[in-house]
Amino acid sequence: MILFDIYNNNGELMKTDKALIAHLYRRAGFGSTPEMLEELSLKDYDSIVDNLVDIQLINDLDDEDILTRYYPQLSSTDNFGMDNTKWFYRMINSKKPLQEKMTLFWHHVFATGWTKSEQGPTMIDHIAMLRDDCLSNLRVLLKDISADPAMIFWLDNCENHGKNINENFGRELLELFSMGIGNYSEEDIKHASRAFTGWTFEQPIPLYPYGHFKSQYIFDEKDHDFGEKEFLGNKGNFNGEDIIEIIVKTEACAKFISRHLYNFFVADEPQIPAWSIEPPKDQEAMNILVNTFLDSDADMKEVMRTMFKSDFFKNSMFKRVKCPAEFIASTLKLTTDIGPKDDRLSGLHGLSTVMGQTLLDPPTVEGWHTGKEWIDGGSLTERINYAVGLISDMNNSGSKNLVDMIINSELELSSEQLVSKILECSGELNVSEQTFKQLLDIASIGPVIGNNKDNDEIRKKIIRLYTLLVSSPEFQLA
Repeated sequence: MILFDIYNNNGELMKTDKALIAHLYRRAGFGSTPEMLEELSLKDYDSIVDNLVDIQLINDLDDEDILTRYYPQLSSTDNFGMDNTKWFYRMINSKKPLQEKMTLFWHHVFATGWTKSEQGPTMIDHIAMLRDDCLSNLRVLLKDISADPAMIFWLDNCENHGKNINENFGRELLELFSMGIGNYSEEDIKHASRAFTGWTFEQPIPLYPYGHFKSQYIFDEKDHDFGEKEFLGNKGNFNGEDIIEIIVKTEACAKFISRHLYNFFVADEPQIPAWSIEPPKDQEAMNILVNTFLDSDADMKEVMRTMFKSDFFKNSMFKRVKCPAEFIASTLKLTTDIGPKDDRLSGLHGLSTVMGQTLLDPPTVEGWHTGKEWIDGGSLTERINYAVGLISDMNNSGSKNLVDMIINSELELSSEQLVSKILECSGELNVSEQTFKQLLDIASIGPVIGNNKDNDEIRKKIIRLYTLLVSSPEFQLA
C-alpha cells in the first residue's frame, strides 16, 4: 500500500506526532527505532494504520529460510524452543509487525501447548495457522482452531465420540474462546460438544525411529452425532460449523473478543475469570469495538482498524505492562540489528521462559495472566539486566546510534533538554516526575552537552542515562 504525504492549506508538509506513532508501533508491533519514527512521521496517521492492517499488500520476509543454515536444529521438530527462535526473528524483522502481534494475541486467547502433545509438527502448523488467519473473520479462526490437530489433542476432542461425548473442547470453545462464563448453559455445552463429534485427526506415524511426522485433521462420519441439537435457543441438525456460525452472531461473542482485544492492545484489564463479575474499565470503548464487530459481521481487520484509529486507543499510552515476548523483541529492535546468523537468537526462548512466558507452551488453556502479574522480583531482575546489557553495549548498532544521536546534535543541551532527548530517542517515552528527577540528577553531573560533547565523559553520562531509563518502571510499559 502507498502511504500519501499530507499537506496543509499552505502547501506545508504536515507531520504525524512521533509519540503517537511510537505508541501505535508498541501496540500493533514490537516497537520502533528513531529512524522508523522519523520516516513514518511524514505520513498520515490513518494511512499508517491502514498499512499495518492491510497485511496482504506487504511482502513477507525474504530471508527467513536462511535461518536454517545457521540453526540446523530448525530442521528438527523435537525442540519447540528452536521454533521460537524463528518466531522472535519474525517479531523483530517482519515488515508486517501486526501479523506477528496478532499471532501472539490469538496464541494467548486460543492457548495451546506443546508439553501435552510433544508433537512438534502440530504446534508448528498451529502457529502458522494463527499467522495465516490472524486478521481473518472470526468464524474462519474458530473453524480452523476447531480442526487443528494440536487443539484437538490439547482439549481431547479426539476423545469426543458420537455415542460418548467429551465436553472439554465444547466447554472451552464457549468459556475461553468465544463467549465467556454466564452466556451459555450446561446444555449448550453438551449440544455443542455433540456437534463436534467426529472432528479428529489421523494417527501420525510413530515417533521412533524416524522422528515426528505431521498429522492432519479428518472428519470421521461414523463417529459423528447427526441427531438434532439445541444450542443457544436454536434447533437443528447442527455440525461444528453451524455452532460457530451461531456463536459469532451473538453480542456475547462480540463483547468477549472485544474485551480480549482491549486488554491486549489498549490497557490492562482484570484477569479473564473476573470478567463475568467485573465490568470493563472503559465501557464506551467496548461499545465502539462491539458495534464494529457486529456491523462488520465479525471482520477482525475492520475491528482492528477501528480500534487503532479511535481516540480511546490514542489516549492509552503506557497503560499496559509488556509481556516478556514484547519486552524482549522491542528492546532488541531498539538497540541492535538481528540478522539470520546472530547467535543471540537461540537464547531468546529460554530468556522469555525465565521472564515468565514460554511461547508455544502456555501454562493452561486460560493462557497467561497479564498486566502486573508479569512482574515479580525474579522476572523484573531478568528484564532489567537484559535491557541494561543491550543498551550499554556499544557493539550494538542501535545502542551506539542512540548515543551518537545526542553526541552529534548541533544544539547545546541543558540537563533538562538532555533528559528529554534521551526519552525521545528511546521511543518517545513518558516517565513520572520521580523518574525524570532521577535522570536529571545524573544529567546534571559532569560536563554540559555542548561544543565539548564528543568525549568519553559525555558518552559515559549518556550511556548511564539510558541505563537508568531501561531500569525504570516506565520502560516495562507499552
